[in-house]
Amino acid sequence: MITAIIDYESGNLHSAEKAFQRMARETGAGEVHVTSDPDLIRAADRIVLPGDGAFPACRKALFDHRGVFEAIEEAVITRARPFMGICIGMQMMATRGLEYQETSGFDWIGGEVGRIEPEDASLKVPHMGWNDLVIDRKHPVLGGIDSGRHAYFVHSYHFRVNDPDHRIAHVDYGEEITAIVGRDNIIGMQFHPEKSQSTGLRIIGNFLGWRP
Repeated sequence: MITAIIDYESGNLHSAEKAFQRMARETGAGEVHVTSDPDLIRAADRIVLPGDGAFPACRKALFDHRGVFEAIEEAVITRARPFMGICIGMQMMATRGLEYQETSGFDWIGGEVGRIEPEDASLKVPHMGWNDLVIDRKHPVLGGIDSGRHAYFVHSYHFRVNDPDHRIAHVDYGEEITAIVGRDNIIGMQFHPEKSQSTGLRIIGNFLGWRP
């Protein structure tokens, strides 16, 4: 079993790699590879798309790597391999992003990524630090995770889904901020599970054992 963490030069992948390797050892989930090799991505049993930065730059970086997005889409959409998007990797699943300019996303989950605009002026943007998850619906990747568990966020834009059934969890930050989205074999989280201590490690372990 192989889990491919996609390297498209969007952020430091070291902490994500270590967290996934740790949970792969603990759950017997096989090997974890950080890669931009389309052949390895196509052959992987699970795909993870992390990333930091602005929506347009991350999309450009991803599509500038010849064959990488095509390999991801073949593995995830055609072959139905489990997929996890983290932070900007989750946002890329939207129909479009509105950061700096309108930019097309993957359109895997309908909706748009817009700026956080809390009504309370004391709430700063970016939304940075720990916040309590509110679970909207059950999901296998959230096994053992209840509302009130803490997760670590760093972002100024958030995913507004068209279909409320695609929102799995949110947090309150002057407005309801989407924390987890998902459908079928894909799931994404706005927070960083690799930085969210026991909550994040539990989610990673659940993902590695997920058989959608």
